[in-house]
Amino acid sequence: METRRRSVVKAVLWNAMGLAVMTLVGLVATGSAAVGGTLAIVNTAIGLTLYVIYERVWAGIAWGRNV
Repeated sequence: METRRRSVVKAVLWNAMGLAVMTLVGLVATGSAAVGGTLAIVNTAIGLTLYVIYERVWAGIAWGRNV
């Protein structure tokens, strides 16, 4: 089983990459670094929360694992 700490670290790293990409996309789409950055931060906060929950649920499911 995966530890809670590992799940959180994976989620934070994944979302840091997503934050960088979303900031760039938001900047290109809106022409504003402030608006693009705000959109990226909101998206990252929601995505991080949901991803941690998703990973923890799957960490408790044995289906498909080679044990």
